[in-house]
Amino acid sequence: MKSLNIPRGVHRVLFKTLNTDRRLMHRREFTSDFTGFKKDGAQWLVDNTDIKLVGIDYLSISAYVDAAPTHHILLKSREIVIVEGLNLDGIKPGKYTVHCLPLRMVGADGCPARCILTA
Repeated sequence: MKSLNIPRGVHRVLFKTLNTDRRLMHRREFTSDFTGFKKDGAQWLVDNTDIKLVGIDYLSISAYVDAAPTHHILLKSREIVIVEGLNLDGIKPGKYTVHCLPLRMVGADGCPARCILTA
């Protein structure tokens, strides 16, 4: 994580991983060997960045083997907003503005959202 050089002051980051290269979001069946965060990576983000929103290109921000601890660290430590299931096909690394437009759902702790990147 340290090698990514996420500077202080950056509040939103989207991770385009091997999940995109493997086209996992286009498959009908779930796969458990996707790329995701483990507890130590999530803790590093909390301790060393000003991130308020983190997004990833598969159905879970957490690695399959480490799901509960990772979500707990991101949500409870600093209430970081998690955006999962992003289609980042054709998106090149760089600075963008991300707009997330969630459905209004009363009493829900999560909901579908349309996310839009602008340069």
